Amino acid sequence: MALKYQFNKISLQFLRKQLAVRERALPILKSKESALRLTVKKYKKLLQELNDKYDLKMKLINGFKRLWAEFPDELFLLKEVVLQENKIAGIKIPVLEKIDYDVADFSRFLNPAWLTTGVQILKETAELIIQIKITEKSVSILEYARRKTTQKVNLYEKVQIPQYSEAILKIKRFLEDVENLEKSAQKITKQRQAAV
Repeated sequence: MALKYQFNKISLQFLRKQLAVRERALPILKSKESALRLTVKKYKKLLQELNDKYDLKMKLINGFKRLWAEFPDELFLLKEVVLQENKIAGIKIPVLEKIDYDVADFSRFLNPAWLTTGVQILKETAELIIQIKITEKSVSILEYARRKTTQKVNLYEKVQIPQYSEAILKIKRFLEDVENLEKSAQKITKQRQAAV
């Protein structure tokens, strides 16, 4: 989009202010982009580690499929997942605060001994799955913010700052030419008046 301006001092002053705003904001945006890029990289690595843990856990659980068929459904219930918001470079991302489980009372003498271990495995697996989902959401939020910040940096750096600089230069030259013409016209007028 082409920059619209008039060839006068008010427009020149406005363009200078806009240029100064963009030049001050550019380093901040660049550092934000850099911080977001590093954070995205860190969260992607964390997500990979969580997925690896999950795969390992699933292999362990699948080894005892027959036992899991005997596990009572009403024994373990995921009640609530409580999230907090954490800010990274001004971007809010979800963070797991706590998970509430509801484990029904059961007799350790009448039921198989492995049920206690089964409940613990379910808690760990549920927490792992929730962590994976939260980390995936955080990565997508951070990626989106990084892309938007990169676009803004490129807009300022490659489009707006050069446009404002060029417009300021054109207005300055125009005003200088007008001033020179006025001075020349005054000299000619003085010379004519002196000749009369």
